Amino acid sequence: MTNPLLELRALGQSVWLDDIDREQLRSGLFGRLIAEDGLSGATGNPTIFEHSITHSTTYDEQMQQLITGSKSAQEIYEALAMTDVKTVADLLRPTYDRTNGQDGFVSIEVSPYLAQDTEKTLAEVRRFWQTIDRPNLMVKIPSTPAGVPAIRQALVEGININITLMFSLDNYRQVAQAYLSALEERRAAGKDISRIASVASFFVSRVDVLVDQLLEDKIKATSTSAEQQKLKALQGKAAIANARLAYQEFKRLFGTPRFEALRQQGARVQRPLWASTGTKNPAYSDVLYVEELIGPNTVNTMPLKTLASFRDHGRVRLSVEEDIPQARAVLAALEAAGIDYEQVTSQLQEEGVQKFIDSFHKLFECIESKRKVLQQERSV
Repeated sequence: MTNPLLELRALGQSVWLDDIDREQLRSGLFGRLIAEDGLSGATGNPTIFEHSITHSTTYDEQMQQLITGSKSAQEIYEALAMTDVKTVADLLRPTYDRTNGQDGFVSIEVSPYLAQDTEKTLAEVRRFWQTIDRPNLMVKIPSTPAGVPAIRQALVEGININITLMFSLDNYRQVAQAYLSALEERRAAGKDISRIASVASFFVSRVDVLVDQLLEDKIKATSTSAEQQKLKALQGKAAIANARLAYQEFKRLFGTPRFEALRQQGARVQRPLWASTGTKNPAYSDVLYVEELIGPNTVNTMPLKTLASFRDHGRVRLSVEEDIPQARAVLAALEAAGIDYEQVTSQLQEEGVQKFIDSFHKLFECIESKRKVLQQERSV
């Protein structure tokens, strides 16, 4: 039987796991995903690590050692996360070597508390890069106004960057321009640009969650049946339309003479990465955000459940460039319905940063709770 996940690779799309969990590493599950499903990357973020660390006992032994050593909650988190990231990087290193640095990456994200501070973001990026010390590491920086200049400078310094929490087309253009100008600066300085890797993570399902709710509010506010049907027809359409138009921008920006000059020096494209691809609305297909966004030079980072679902019943076709006029029409119809695209995407980015901050709060509370338990046990 064919494996749809392997078929994605044949069409130029990499499959990454949107999860890092020590239980998966110890059980051998992660290794099997590489061997059997062609998994070629993994991404972590504060929410993922909060869930893994607080819901698993596999971290307890290392955590107790760190607590005994009087480490702060943040230092404990970083030690736990970096241990996992190093392990994942080493498991993916054969993929990285086999693809000559094109694939096989693992990502760790800077603290969400730094999302509005360029210099502190850069300091943490450099520290992660130096401490983890793996060529197939990517450090994740959010595409906030303060994040974009940090992204550019980190790339200038030769650090692989995964740009995260991106929702709008204008934000994507800023990120792509930062990548191109960083490569140009390195080339002008006589530095190698052939090993710089970057992905631009476009969040998908969250767009539909917010837009569908706004549409539902408008549906309830109108008594005209024809208008209600018109609004209902737009539900579940915004996210795919938005991502497909982002892919068109990718092709345009990396199909220019400007990038061709960089390509001649060994530069790689900054691949679009489809993030948040687990379906949140049970009324939609559980593989919707995989099946509809398949194309060359892309990455889909899937939660484990979505990956398993696509392996089981995913249908593969070159879909990311289908119905581009319709994608534009969807965004135009949303604007006509009174849904402000820029407001939606800005709200989603702000909420994304806050969700990661909330996850950090929960994680640090868990660490402090375990510290108290350990201290009580030692005092008995």
